[in-house]
Amino acid sequence: MSDEQVYLNGQLVPAARAGVSVFDEGFLHGATVFTTMRAHNGKVFRLSEHLARLTDTAQLLGLHVETDAAALTEAVARVLSANALADARVRITLSPGAGDGVTTLVTAQPLTAYPAAWYERGIVTVVSSFRQWPGDPAYGHKTGCYLQRVLARQEAAAKGAEEALWYTGDNRLAEACFCNVFLVLKGKVLTPPLDTPVLPGIVRGAVIELCGRLGIGCDDTSPLTVREMLAAEEVFLTASLTGVRPVCRIERHDVGDGAPGEVTRRIMTEYQRLLEAQCPA
Repeated sequence: MSDEQVYLNGQLVPAARAGVSVFDEGFLHGATVFTTMRAHNGKVFRLSEHLARLTDTAQLLGLHVETDAAALTEAVARVLSANALADARVRITLSPGAGDGVTTLVTAQPLTAYPAAWYERGIVTVVSSFRQWPGDPAYGHKTGCYLQRVLARQEAAAKGAEEALWYTGDNRLAEACFCNVFLVLKGKVLTPPLDTPVLPGIVRGAVIELCGRLGIGCDDTSPLTVREMLAAEEVFLTASLTGVRPVCRIERHDVGDGAPGEVTRRIMTEYQRLLEAQCPA
């Protein structure tokens, strides 16, 4: 929108006039941490969890940025109000700046209307040619170093797929470019453990909770390989903006009968109820 407002270093400013120093560490070296969140009915789903993860990431990577939860919560509310948004894509980006102060940026844009077919029929994924390596600080965290993930998504799109699944150097299933991945095997929900490494996704955590409520067995501690992936009766991806998306095919391999399975559908329904309950109109 032409009159979009963003929060930059304590002030609301028009997006077209917002700018950071050419010497900002985020611009020069990708030294940023960020989180992308979904606002529903004017409220961000599990904002406190997003902010806690943002703080943990900054501390783990040794980035000298300010992550005051109260100030960031207020900033998010101001941006949503200034742009008159109820359902939105909200992002917080923090950078060490240019040596004269931290850069804090909060943006909010209308939530994309994702294709209904993604949820009704499932999406197609491929296996990425890239690999994740334990010890690499870019993996398991939301940082500005996302070039490989962008390239992997482009690789997937060129093959007619919506996402790409990543494996580690020793062939363990990790995650998708911008999503966590879940398998359903013999009625049990499985997802790669955090130390694979994978991002501790907010919706990932919510799905694990929902499995407990629904009485569905769930294992988030055991490593997964291509064997489990190919044997899975169902596969689905989770992310803050897209929620829970069934996967109907991986490369040329149909998942189950090629349609969203019963467990996935139950979790999709319960996740939507959880979103409405925690972000009421």
